Amino acid sequence: MTTTVQNANHQELVGLIWSIADKLRGPYRPPQYRQVMLPMIVLRRLDSVLEPTKQAVLAAKGKYEEMGLEGEAFEKAIAKVAIGGNRQQPLYNLSEFTFKKLLGDSEGLADNLRAYINGFSPLARDIFDKFDFDKQIQKLDEANRLYEVMQAIASPDVDLSPAHLSNLQMGYLFEELVRKFNEQANEEAGDHFTPREVIRLMVNLVFCEEEDVFQKGIYRTVYDPTAGTGGMLSVAEEYIKRQNPDANLALFGQEYNPESYAICCSDLLIKDEPINNLVYGDTLGLKDTKQKSNNFVPHDGHSDKQFHYMFANPPFGVEWKPEKDFIEAEYQTLGFKGRFGAGLPRINDGSLLFLQHMISKMYSAPEAGGDGSRIAIVFNGSPLFTGDAGSGESNIRRWIIENDWLDAVVALPDQMFYNTGIFTYIWLVTNKKASHRKGTVQLIDGTHHYQKMKKSLGDKRNELSPDHITELVRLYGDYQQNGISKVQIEGESQERVCGKIFDNREFGFLKITVERPLRLSFQVSEERLARLWEQTAFQNLATSKKRKDETAKQLEIEMGQDLQREIIAALSCLDGNKLYLSREVFVKDMEKVLKQAGLKLKSPVKKAILAALGETDSEAEICWDSKGKVEPDTSLRDTEIVPLPEDIPLPLPLEYDGKTGLDELNELVKAHCLAYLDAEVLPHVPDAWIDFDKTKVGYEIPLNRHFYVYQPPRDLAAIEEDIKSLEADIMAMLGEVV
Repeated sequence: MTTTVQNANHQELVGLIWSIADKLRGPYRPPQYRQVMLPMIVLRRLDSVLEPTKQAVLAAKGKYEEMGLEGEAFEKAIAKVAIGGNRQQPLYNLSEFTFKKLLGDSEGLADNLRAYINGFSPLARDIFDKFDFDKQIQKLDEANRLYEVMQAIASPDVDLSPAHLSNLQMGYLFEELVRKFNEQANEEAGDHFTPREVIRLMVNLVFCEEEDVFQKGIYRTVYDPTAGTGGMLSVAEEYIKRQNPDANLALFGQEYNPESYAICCSDLLIKDEPINNLVYGDTLGLKDTKQKSNNFVPHDGHSDKQFHYMFANPPFGVEWKPEKDFIEAEYQTLGFKGRFGAGLPRINDGSLLFLQHMISKMYSAPEAGGDGSRIAIVFNGSPLFTGDAGSGESNIRRWIIENDWLDAVVALPDQMFYNTGIFTYIWLVTNKKASHRKGTVQLIDGTHHYQKMKKSLGDKRNELSPDHITELVRLYGDYQQNGISKVQIEGESQERVCGKIFDNREFGFLKITVERPLRLSFQVSEERLARLWEQTAFQNLATSKKRKDETAKQLEIEMGQDLQREIIAALSCLDGNKLYLSREVFVKDMEKVLKQAGLKLKSPVKKAILAALGETDSEAEICWDSKGKVEPDTSLRDTEIVPLPEDIPLPLPLEYDGKTGLDELNELVKAHCLAYLDAEVLPHVPDAWIDFDKTKVGYEIPLNRHFYVYQPPRDLAAIEEDIKSLEADIMAMLGEVV
């Protein structure tokens, strides 16, 4: 079954609107078409909803004004006439105009259009403010294109009435137009919306084991911190309402892009959903908002709220530099009392920040007397494994997994999104796991569950059919180790392991530092003495910090040069052919000749001499520091990745600063690490040891590795035959040329 977005009538309407947009060519470049067409389509949609009751609204307006109705009472009364029913979100237009009536006065069209927009209810007017549509009206009027474009949009062929297009279909129309306009602007369409079948999969997975939400009259909240045009909120609501019409749902969201916000608001307004629950602003937070206006909220717009169900598709691989100051201040000031206590990811990808934000919105777990929450979020592959042990990304994964919040990760096929062909992954996060899921994470390989689209949409060439969604939800619900699924691979039906279950501990590892002793030989040869001139401390002997007195400066430099020559002369008294295999013995001889020369050198200069005259030598004796400890050779330093012990309890005692609790952690893992050293390292380098002060904890989710299926190479004889066949073809073509 193809998606609604491929419906023939739908594509015909998209094509028609696109052809109307071409009328803007000249005053507008194609990347700018959206500035006109998106608000025009919203305006036409609202007009189609309100036009049938226009005369009744105007009559009611006069009646209610005579009665003295005003404020909220007037709004509710007039909205009831405009659309019917007891609306919670007033939607009406009090001007005398309709879209078609505006076209009756071409000379006054611009002024009348402004009057028409100003006649809308306050919430609807705000939508056009977000589009900044007044500027486009003026530009279109000056270019003599306003009438032409509006006339084309008012055509009966562009039927945007609810009778012809449901709210869901209208959502698809907006999404396809946004994709096409963004394609022209070379922008990231994925920042605006997610393919509907991916949303349906996310929604089905989140509600797979839910029962409360389907109880009659139940109150539940749904939230999307990156709401876009509202697709995730709409599909979640549709899913719940279809199975429980009496459910009392509240939809919440926040959106940074004003156009997307306006489109989402128009959809909510027509459906009589509370628009105030959708906040225009930056979810993560901005410190400097001097350039922001139009009711922009520069922080979490729902800071005092928790939500039952949360969905998000944060931008992939997008820098969070604009939010850096705000986020770092919250991280340093609030720690775990804020949203980002576990750590911050690298600056070039902020997707994990959104997940931390959503986790901060979870209700308390049922064990703590709360309702608990469930989250579905789409990521690219980076959050699965990016970041070394102890890094921000690794610590965020550790925090989620050790708290037993990560429920499952579902790998999706590539070429599923409109703006990127990369593989993507759905993370399911919850603090209300079923008892049989506690302490584990389920991985699902859905990379082969797709069908090719009849017509590509941008980078999107694959889609999930309803059967694919059903199968992936079945794999999740069955919760079977080595769950089997039938998939199509290169045109053949195969049974593959597509579901695996792991203990939380299996995603963690220790990064241990393996040291080897420093062994140095020393020799006062001409070659090594020459290196002394390259040492900074030795060079600085012949420099001066005096700036004003040139005579004193030159005298200080000359004295330093004399000292350099004296040091070289003193060291040359040592036997240049003798190779010292003991640093201790060499230092004694060096101190002796320096004393004989009457030289008292500072520590940095002595270190420079040892650095120049010493070389690593596997035959030399081990070097010891002043505390009697073996000195490590930093050039031989290595690290090893060691799985966590099977019997170690989670969460680990190590805090997220990497230092607090390290001694406690080492007590738990020391024997395990030493056993690894004995088995894997010492047979090759017997003098190695572990520096436990440098131990780090890391977490990663190597999903692809767990589902890798070895494919043996082709038989050599078959490859040889192919080569011979190609050679014959080439020779035949060359023969034709000759």
